[in-house]
Amino acid sequence: MGTTASQLPKDLLSEYQVKRSLAHKRFTELVAKEDRNNPSPRVPMSKILTLPELKSNPFRKRICHVFSTSENKDGSLTFEDFLDLLSAFSDSATLEIKSHYAFRIFDFDDDGTLDRGDLEKLVNCLTGETDDTRLTPEEMRQLINNILEESDIDKDGTVNLSEFQHVISRSPDFVSSFKIVL
Repeated sequence: MGTTASQLPKDLLSEYQVKRSLAHKRFTELVAKEDRNNPSPRVPMSKILTLPELKSNPFRKRICHVFSTSENKDGSLTFEDFLDLLSAFSDSATLEIKSHYAFRIFDFDDDGTLDRGDLEKLVNCLTGETDDTRLTPEEMRQLINNILEESDIDKDGTVNLSEFQHVISRSPDFVSSFKIVL
């Protein structure tokens, strides 16, 4: 056991190297000039959010916070964090990986469940929070009740990861829409 090395087919290895190189180039463009000699630079969230692929995503700040390993909880990303983000949003990521990260992004209070507060923030991100787009309190209550009725299998008033993944598994467009391509 463990005596043979796993091998990636040459075409996949080549594709991986090209994608990693492109990601490194994009990341390096975001690194401040004074940090370019740092072996592990961090790019602030404000710079990450300038990427066209994230600029119009309503969850852009949550995405940075979920993938950031910063002890300051500031949403800044290292190159490894950036690769993790791109990997989770890639076409080759599995439904399990994509749904895991989607759940973490939607879990605004990071408590491991989607409660009414998380669901309200999720809906507001999707609909916008202007007077023209904001749901009335009654519409919001009804929508959240409908979401919980459909998703909360154990009827505890929250959606856990397993329940979320069950719902996502019935959504054929989820995998193809949960992506970022550089």
